Amino acid sequence: MNTALNELLQIRNRTDDGSVEISGKDPIYSTNFKVAETAAGVLAATGAAVSDIWEMKTGRRQNVSVDIRHAAAAINSHSYLQFREPDGSYQARPDSPLAQMAYDTVKAYQTKDGRWYLPHFGMKHLKEKVLGILDCEMSMESIGAAVAKWDAEELDEAIAEANTCGGIIRSEEEWLKHPHGQALAAQAVVEIEKIGESDPEPFPEEGPALNGIRVLDLTRILAGPVAARTLGEHGADVLMIAAKGIPQLKKFVIDLSHGKRSCFLDLNVSEEAAQLKELIKGADVFSQGYRPGVLDARGFGAQELAAHRPGLIYTSINCYGSGGSFSDRGGWEQVAQSVTGISHEAGNPPTLLPVFVCDYMTGYLGAYGTMLALAKRAVEGGSYHVKVSLCQSAMFLQRQGRVEYLKEGMGLSDEQVAPLQMDSDTSYGQIRHLGPVVRFSESVPKWSRPSPALGGDPAEWLKTS
Repeated sequence: MNTALNELLQIRNRTDDGSVEISGKDPIYSTNFKVAETAAGVLAATGAAVSDIWEMKTGRRQNVSVDIRHAAAAINSHSYLQFREPDGSYQARPDSPLAQMAYDTVKAYQTKDGRWYLPHFGMKHLKEKVLGILDCEMSMESIGAAVAKWDAEELDEAIAEANTCGGIIRSEEEWLKHPHGQALAAQAVVEIEKIGESDPEPFPEEGPALNGIRVLDLTRILAGPVAARTLGEHGADVLMIAAKGIPQLKKFVIDLSHGKRSCFLDLNVSEEAAQLKELIKGADVFSQGYRPGVLDARGFGAQELAAHRPGLIYTSINCYGSGGSFSDRGGWEQVAQSVTGISHEAGNPPTLLPVFVCDYMTGYLGAYGTMLALAKRAVEGGSYHVKVSLCQSAMFLQRQGRVEYLKEGMGLSDEQVAPLQMDSDTSYGQIRHLGPVVRFSESVPKWSRPSPALGGDPAEWLKTS
């Protein structure tokens, strides 16, 4: 059996699942890490969780299948987002020059003490903070010269104290000896903690697996939206919550919002925070991507919301996970690869993987844990806290072993991806994008609506029939 799938099925407490099939093998991308096989295992686990719920509703299990090439596409879905041009063709649109510069500069730079450090410039507010600490301009040459004036640990502390993002390049061995790496190694890749008592809430017998499930999605860029999008493709009513004007990356918003609705609520405005509290009374899932402690301070922590809405599934998605000395730090895909040893192993100088595997896998793992918690609630009752993180996903990937690859620039051809794509008519125009890739013997995953305009929907739940 796929080793990633086997580890995840142990969390499910039901390891012998012959109804799940994975075909194909790595390498798909130019990396020694088994990114496609690991992603296929994660996607297959989500399929098993859907099949569990389907069995609870109908008395029948489904056969689940995942092609590793399809999984490889799923962890790079934003790359397959295309827009219909006036001549009728569909074309990808390049990032803006400023966005591309920010992306290019997120790399490892050598420090004064001979180590490597990755500062993150992915969003405007982060970029300004980091450039201020480094006292440099936004170019690789200027950043490199500035980083070279710092010892790695000194710079890391300065970045952390400013509540911005970066990470020391560590080897896997070094990370596993670090207090935070040790804390994560002692936890499951998906944590499901019971945090309250409530009556069982069985699934409705009719409709898709998650029909009738209401999800509040307070996440952005990239893992959290993947989790909620996955719940949406199995029938959940997903309502995205964001403050108006909060920084977003357009291509990720479009690609990761299929099947969702979107409204603006600002937690800094008391009336709007009260609206959110009212929505939570009717929710089944509250998915959030804030640093640990941030929402607790605003009255939206797991324990408080479980008391407010008994039976709530509270899903936390972040970089460093729960517990440990780094748990209050923010981070991104590139930071998780840096601190856990992935970028150290991938090259010299340290380099990043060719796809955002930690982000996507963390999102799918969040959906997996959420569905397991919903299934437990259906039988046992209770409120549950589901926890996943980018660093845990990186460590999970490392545990799956290595593979030799033949050349640089590997990946999927347009011909391989085309059968997986679908067209949607959205407020952004007509687009072509990747559809759901997990196959089931009975149900057909799909999104009930195209990607919405941000803030284009009322802050309310859909009426149930």
